[in-house]
Amino acid sequence: MILDTLPDPAIATKECPQRTRLQIDLILLAIEALELGGSEAILAFAQELDLKGIIKDRVNLWRMRSSNPLRRAHMRRPLTIMEAKALVIIACYIARRLTVVIRQLLMIYQQMDEKQIPLEQNLRLSNYLERFRAHFKSRMNTRRSGVLALTSDEKLDDLAITLLGKLLFCTGTAGMQRFWISLFDGEVE
Repeated sequence: MILDTLPDPAIATKECPQRTRLQIDLILLAIEALELGGSEAILAFAQELDLKGIIKDRVNLWRMRSSNPLRRAHMRRPLTIMEAKALVIIACYIARRLTVVIRQLLMIYQQMDEKQIPLEQNLRLSNYLERFRAHFKSRMNTRRSGVLALTSDEKLDDLAITLLGKLLFCTGTAGMQRFWISLFDGEVE
């Protein structure tokens, strides 16, 4: 099965640490900002990759993502390793499909940053950043200390660009495995 392509992390419990849950949710948030109907794509890929047993429907997906402690609708429900693997696999497959768009946005960002041109001057990049900020602000709990550090648009734009880099990382050689292992960096016993 496709889940076996990702190794089991050497952690004491079969639940994902808080940082891992946060990173997976942020990657999925970036995908939703890149692609209209991103949550529909996640569900479609769950069906296509035969992960419907783990990600059954929209409510089940929402519950998994609500395990992120920074979310407004945070549920004290653990995210299992199996669920995390399924979400990472889907995110990486979607990222591969969006590789060209991700590369273009990163190149545009780099060129505009070098020339010190405001990011709003590029429509595609501006749309992505605007959607990311809107998704982030509507879904994250502003009273959490982790979210308080990201209240300005500039900091959210930096986070959105960083997540584009991570998505591009997922598309590389063994990108899915490398991204998966990076989620547990510092968490392994």
